[in-house]
Amino acid sequence: PPPGASRPSPLTPRLSLLLPSVMAQPPEGIDVDMKDKEKHEQENQADTVEEGDTAKKDAPKTPSELALLLLADVRSSLLLLEKGVLAKEQRLISRAVRYMNGIRRRMSIPVMRRTVEQHFPAHSTEGAHLLSVIPVEEGTMDTSTSGIPTSSPVQLPEMENSPQSDPIPEVEIYISILVLMHLTDLKRKNEAAALAKLVVQRVMSMNRRTLDTLAAKVFYFYSLCLERIGKLALIRGELLSAHRTACLRHDDVGQATLLNLLLRNYIEYNLYDQADKLVSKTTFPQRATNNQTARYLYYLGRIRSVQLDYTEAYNCLMQAIRKAPQHSASGFKQAVNKLAVIVQLLMGEIPERTLFVQPELRGALRPYLKLTQAVRVGDLVAFRAVTEEYAGAFRRDRTHTLIVRLRFNVIKTGLRKINVSYSRISLQDIAAKLHLDSTDDAAGIVAKAIRDGVIDATIVHDGGFVQSKETIDIYSTEEPQHALHKRITFCLDVHNEAVKAMRFPPDAHKKELGGVTTHRKQEEVAQDLLEEEEEEDFQGPG
Repeated sequence: PPPGASRPSPLTPRLSLLLPSVMAQPPEGIDVDMKDKEKHEQENQADTVEEGDTAKKDAPKTPSELALLLLADVRSSLLLLEKGVLAKEQRLISRAVRYMNGIRRRMSIPVMRRTVEQHFPAHSTEGAHLLSVIPVEEGTMDTSTSGIPTSSPVQLPEMENSPQSDPIPEVEIYISILVLMHLTDLKRKNEAAALAKLVVQRVMSMNRRTLDTLAAKVFYFYSLCLERIGKLALIRGELLSAHRTACLRHDDVGQATLLNLLLRNYIEYNLYDQADKLVSKTTFPQRATNNQTARYLYYLGRIRSVQLDYTEAYNCLMQAIRKAPQHSASGFKQAVNKLAVIVQLLMGEIPERTLFVQPELRGALRPYLKLTQAVRVGDLVAFRAVTEEYAGAFRRDRTHTLIVRLRFNVIKTGLRKINVSYSRISLQDIAAKLHLDSTDDAAGIVAKAIRDGVIDATIVHDGGFVQSKETIDIYSTEEPQHALHKRITFCLDVHNEAVKAMRFPPDAHKKELGGVTTHRKQEEVAQDLLEEEEEEDFQGPG
């Protein structure tokens, strides 16, 4: 450099090389903000796309589109049924039968007619009969099942060609059950009963194991239709014959369904002795579904409650509540809980208040809540008022005869309170407090309460009073041991029921046995080779 000029720093070339790249990169804060902004814009675009797709999905469909979707669901169920029949897989057949409930809620008359036309040829007698019993409403949907106004037109595409041969028996019975369900929902009782009788005769004329699940469904609706027209007693012989046939064929589904139908038939006409004999002579199948098991336990609990076996009845009702569906069957759970409340009161126990505040039980159990309050207090006047006010509801629930027995429980509760409050009280005062007619009635009731162990006292007939004994420490008696035993028994029963309810893949144990057999064979071959090598080593060469 010339004299007097400043010497350039050795770092200048390097800074000049780094300066363009540094200038080209934005500051770190600006870079983060830009990335966040781009990400936010992409998310907004994705949300817009998703909202558009959701709007398209949630857009109200026309009646024709709903009908086409329902036809597709029916067709897929029938294909699943045919697949199960060809493969002889009872699991697939049961799954197709379970799909009936979803189809039933959306079924309409046009879809029902088109289903029959698509699967039955024009010359089919069964198809013609099904079309004749389906109501004729051209171009409309039914409001009772589909929820679409009757003024909404339904446009279904024309059929290209009708089938040339009859469907397999399982498909025929499946479609007949759908028609029977639809007639039941339309309140056409006589037409449904006539069709159910014909379908039952058709099922009984065929001896096919793949029809067992469908046959059980047919008998259920057969009994339901005749119960609604008041002729349930006429089919008792048919149900007994069908149950005997199901037992001979080892049909677990048919046995469980028909046994429940027979118990319902007997209970409907108050034939509790015959129902008890049927229970004692039959065995409920262990592999039955939870729904059928819950029904059987409910009927068994009702029978035991009439026979004064309240402990067994309460256990059966509690198991029925546990096995009932959690998110449906509200009517069944209401009926079971009503009977369970009465049985628990007859046992001398008071139901928990949380039972009466559940949303699906609050309205149905309101009369039973007032009844429980009267029994808990021991007020005989309030008990009479409640029974008179809700006498109609109790008779509809078929619990009135059991509630009549609660009168003595109310008196026992009042006696227990009197025994705790007074060490000595006259029979006349007891009759006045309990609103009894005379002192003789009071003496008889107190004597029975002493014999049953409700109170610990002595009646002095000469003086006309009741002398209470000193209160004994309950922990010095066997009462805590009985309570502990009761709780342990309950826990063991719950565990056993849970183990029984477990499901395993079919023939899973055979694979394990096959693996064990193969391993044993390999061990035997290895052992033989080892023995041969030892013999060769022992003999030596040559």
